[in-house]
Amino acid sequence: MSTDPLLQPYTIKHLTLRNRIITTAHEPAYSEDGIPTRRYAAYHIERARAGIALTMTAGSASTSLDSPPVFSNLLMWKDEIVPWLREMADGVHEAGAAIMIQLSHLGRRTRWDKADWLPVVTPSLEREPAHRAFPKRIEDWDMERIIADYVAAAQRAKEAGLDGIEFEAYGHLLDQFWSPLTNDLPAPYGGSLENRMRFGMDMLGAVRAAVGPDMLLGVRYSVDETVPGGYDEDDGMAMSRALAASGLVDFLNVVRGNIAHDAGLTDMIPIQGMRSAPHLDAARKVREETGLPVFHAAKIQDVATARHAVESGAVDLIGMTRAHMADPHIVRKIVAGQEHTIRPCVGANYCLDRIYQGGAAFCIHNPATGRELTMPHDIAPAPDRRKIVIVGAGPAGLEAARVASARGHDVVVFEAAAHAGGQVRLTAQSERRREMMQIIDWRLDRCAEQGVRFAFNTWADADTVLAEQPDVVIVATGGMADSVPLETGGDLVVTAWDVIAGDVKPGTRVLVYDDAGDHVALQAAEIAAKAGASVEIMTPDRSFAPEVMAMNLVPYMRSLQALDTTFTVSYTLRGVTRQGNGLTAHLGSDYGPVARSREVDQVVVNHGTVPLDDLYFELKPLSSNLGAVDYAALVAGARQDSSPLASRGVEGAFALYRIGDAVSSRNTHAAIYDALRLVKDL
Repeated sequence: MSTDPLLQPYTIKHLTLRNRIITTAHEPAYSEDGIPTRRYAAYHIERARAGIALTMTAGSASTSLDSPPVFSNLLMWKDEIVPWLREMADGVHEAGAAIMIQLSHLGRRTRWDKADWLPVVTPSLEREPAHRAFPKRIEDWDMERIIADYVAAAQRAKEAGLDGIEFEAYGHLLDQFWSPLTNDLPAPYGGSLENRMRFGMDMLGAVRAAVGPDMLLGVRYSVDETVPGGYDEDDGMAMSRALAASGLVDFLNVVRGNIAHDAGLTDMIPIQGMRSAPHLDAARKVREETGLPVFHAAKIQDVATARHAVESGAVDLIGMTRAHMADPHIVRKIVAGQEHTIRPCVGANYCLDRIYQGGAAFCIHNPATGRELTMPHDIAPAPDRRKIVIVGAGPAGLEAARVASARGHDVVVFEAAAHAGGQVRLTAQSERRREMMQIIDWRLDRCAEQGVRFAFNTWADADTVLAEQPDVVIVATGGMADSVPLETGGDLVVTAWDVIAGDVKPGTRVLVYDDAGDHVALQAAEIAAKAGASVEIMTPDRSFAPEVMAMNLVPYMRSLQALDTTFTVSYTLRGVTRQGNGLTAHLGSDYGPVARSREVDQVVVNHGTVPLDDLYFELKPLSSNLGAVDYAALVAGARQDSSPLASRGVEGAFALYRIGDAVSSRNTHAAIYDALRLVKDL
């Protein structure tokens, strides 16, 4: 029997969980029309098979028609959801884990122009900044029907065989009643804290009566809104005691903060560069005050932090939710004594930010997450051993080397630089993005274990590659910073990568022109601003840095707004001319014939990258496939060497492929996904 605190069983009422590690409720946006089909189930079952104690499905599954989803939430008002949930629950149970669902009415945290175009409701007329809908003040008949909807949704969850239900409060309708910022109703549902909690208590009582004593019920809530006018920790502790005293709930899931805007959401769910486990003390206080089982999750990204949370008595069950997107096999690896092989969560928040952009959640460096039906988390051995030469040791090249060596191939990697990492190594020079280097370090460690041979400080040309007598060559040489096409003065600008790399020192009056919209321009602007420059960030788009997405933008904004930085949208950089010791930036607009100028001493541009593809085109006529990729086979998971395209070139020669930014300027996830889905079938 293990003495590891994380591996100890835990019992809530009749339900015994096999360890203390859970994934808290989150919505990965894998549903189809609000139904959790096979892809959704496979995501949860993968984690159950790997040893997790409890997986919570469906971040804020919607209970009512006037709570339309904002990012593919499950629709618990549909009867047809029950068999799909039952199938998922059966799969999770067969794997030895428990499964719960999170239910919510979003209240004002949605939009009126979604789904059926019904007005959003809340206990006041206060709009939520994040979703912008002006709400209707809730009426008595609204409360009656919403409670009935909660009851019906809970009964569907019970019919599906789920082990429990968690009710989402913070930021959602329950919390909107609790907070004096969003509740200006008269008694009995407004005024005192007891009155503000009445609606939630009425709902919990109705649900408990409907589902009986064996269905586990809990609430996920904020113990302190941390905003002026909101409820504070004293109120939050009073709320905690009231929930415990009600006898209606079996567990509490505790966080701290508010999510009415991007900054609040980011503080509640911290990203890379921010403190780990910032709300653990709040969970500890609630556990001590109430005696109820306490769950918690908020940047618990590594096993050491999780173990401390349980061992110190702060929580009973610890959520490693984003960490399990990076590696769903955390528990299995702990049990096997292989913690060092856990793929780390780097806090990039690509997962959560993507769903707010209308996409499905993906991990920045585990492309199998959310693709369990098509992509492997564990690499299968190849039927035959081959010699594979990879050129480039950035994220794409390292993933190709990791997967190829795990399949048993003989792998050599050539890298022109002295170290691995490519653009990730550069971006990780920023203090806030230092965790990104774990993407590289983890792959280097796996490659070392699997016998990959590296040749650093080696500029690989065709002769270098051919001397290895390869069966397969993968060009992962990445890209080099591109410059904006200008009418004049292209030689007078520098790239954002030049500034980040330290090859160019920032000026004193700096224009950062960004039409790529990713982290690179913001990093360069921050470097310049911290060096004392007056910085203007300009974009031709209607909003700046659209590829950075909401939560990642928050730390940049806090830093740049505190420095001498201005932001300008909807202007294009047409040209640059020299003016004495300075420069004149000539501006236009895609919106009309305007002309402006800026007097600066440095223009920094961010225009993505252009592929470093000379080697690829040098090798292409010498290859068996002439560099062609059978996309249908790639998507279907079939081997490339069985495709007709595999023999369109030189008979008996090596197969040639290129991946990542050596193909086109994209992002880290795309580069790693390129490598995995190609090499897993080589």
